[in-house]
Amino acid sequence: MDKKYVYPYSMSEAKRNGELTQYRESFQENIRCAKAIQNTISKNFDGMHLGKDVAKEVIAEFGYDRVNFVLANTMKELKHDGRFSRENKEWAKGIYIPKNKVNGINMNAEFVVTSHPAVLDGFVNQARKEYQDLELWDHTHCNDKTHLDFVGKVMVLDPTYLKDEYKTPRDQLILCEGGFGCSPTASGRKVFGRFLSDGEKCQYDRSDFIGELKEELLPQWAREKIQEMTEQKQSSPDIGGMHMQ
Repeated sequence: MDKKYVYPYSMSEAKRNGELTQYRESFQENIRCAKAIQNTISKNFDGMHLGKDVAKEVIAEFGYDRVNFVLANTMKELKHDGRFSRENKEWAKGIYIPKNKVNGINMNAEFVVTSHPAVLDGFVNQARKEYQDLELWDHTHCNDKTHLDFVGKVMVLDPTYLKDEYKTPRDQLILCEGGFGCSPTASGRKVFGRFLSDGEKCQYDRSDFIGELKEELLPQWAREKIQEMTEQKQSSPDIGGMHMQ
């Protein structure tokens, strides 16, 4: 079953963009996820140790992105609590959580996980490991995109735009072919290209990409796929429809 979309903006931004329904659905799912984490910890903590791999259960239900979002929000809301590790607090800083006050009320406090901090810290460690085990590309593997023209470049897609079953290094790689978003100076945002994994067409916004994969890191299979796609394009007209993962 598909996981619900994690809405990444505040209520005021959602109202401005006509996206209140998406915001409210995601907000309620954040609350449900926080409670699920609490319940899972309660069931799997024996008073001394947290059960092994218990984060998998919550990730399976809510997905990597929402679990990370809820845990990062908790780390930030409770950042002065010394029972959370410095590593986990630093990790949380890398996940964007918008400030979200409504009539003076901090809405982010509604989906803070209230389990004992020392035990919750162990759960965060587990959740982070599950995500790290995906071995996804990140900004350390990329050239900066700020002034880059994307046409003909292999760009790395932010994995939050991929469903969990497609969160693989292979499915992050897109050969960009056109669209105003390819230009660093154009007002348009759309980028058109193909997934290197299967050659399917796709479109994303310029901001959805982390950067250009460094040349020395490009896998051999990807080089072969680029060659194959180039030859196909030269020998026959484009066919096929748009593909969004």
